[in-house]
Amino acid sequence: MLLSYAGLFVGFCTLIITADYFVKGASALANNIGVSPLIIGLTIVGLGTSAPEMLVAGIASFDGNTGLAIGNAIGSNIANIGLVLGFSALVSPIFIQSSLLRREFPVLLLVSGVSFLLVLDGELSNIDGAILVIGLIAFLLWLVRSAKKSKGELADSLETDLNDEIPRDISTSKASTYCLLGIVGLVLSSKLLVWAAVNIATHFGISDLVIGLTIIAIGTSLPELAASITSILKKEPDLALGNVIGSNLFNLLAVLCLPGLIHPGAVDSVVITRDMPVMLLLTLFLYAISFGFGKEACIGRIKGLILATIFITYMGTLYFDSVTTTII
Repeated sequence: MLLSYAGLFVGFCTLIITADYFVKGASALANNIGVSPLIIGLTIVGLGTSAPEMLVAGIASFDGNTGLAIGNAIGSNIANIGLVLGFSALVSPIFIQSSLLRREFPVLLLVSGVSFLLVLDGELSNIDGAILVIGLIAFLLWLVRSAKKSKGELADSLETDLNDEIPRDISTSKASTYCLLGIVGLVLSSKLLVWAAVNIATHFGISDLVIGLTIIAIGTSLPELAASITSILKKEPDLALGNVIGSNLFNLLAVLCLPGLIHPGAVDSVVITRDMPVMLLLTLFLYAISFGFGKEACIGRIKGLILATIFITYMGTLYFDSVTTTII
């Protein structure tokens, strides 16, 4: 078991580091060939921050551990809102100024609802996976169109923040090396992470779904937590919120589709009765509190505390459910 714990630790560390290299390399490459910073931030960086979840879900699905893959996608969304935004807002209130983010909120709510409807029949099929992939393509096209449309408008606060984050001093050859190292590292670390997580789950008699919802979901959300807190401290709140919204959309469209496409099959009933409803509740609550309704839109410390409390309560529920199942 000691080897599995070591593998989990090494896997997480390598995953976080190589994901950063991949995002940095891909962003620099896109910038060097003339892609606008807004398109880079909304698409390439968005996909890159979800790369850990995508690789973990893909490898888990190929290995037949679809519960871990599904749990990772849903659990990461819950962690992004409850853990990342909740604790980030406790550090400093998140003021929302970007009109682009306001457009993405309804999209996230729609995609979350559709994802729930797709698994409501107790199965994630090839057709469900294909629907999510089509949704991913449509979303990417919509992002690119929105970014191009915003060129003729006043600079959006999110665009300004993203522009400051794009690396501009990396040569094309160096950026290509970063991308290659990032991809190889992501694949190897994801494989190690899935192996270690499955071993730990088997040892303690815990389902791979719960491991995906807890350890893996929180671990793959750590980059978003670090990025969001850093953005808030740098007075870039829209970037912090944009990281979470983009990551959650890609988690559903680009991650949840993988078990359906690679290893379709039954979905654990608790996903439908417990996990998906919590994800929808947090998404709906985030949507509601992120609009000022005549006042300045802000996720303050009280709202952050509510989000964090929901997340901690949910983690506690998973723990007690797992203990009860193990005893029985």
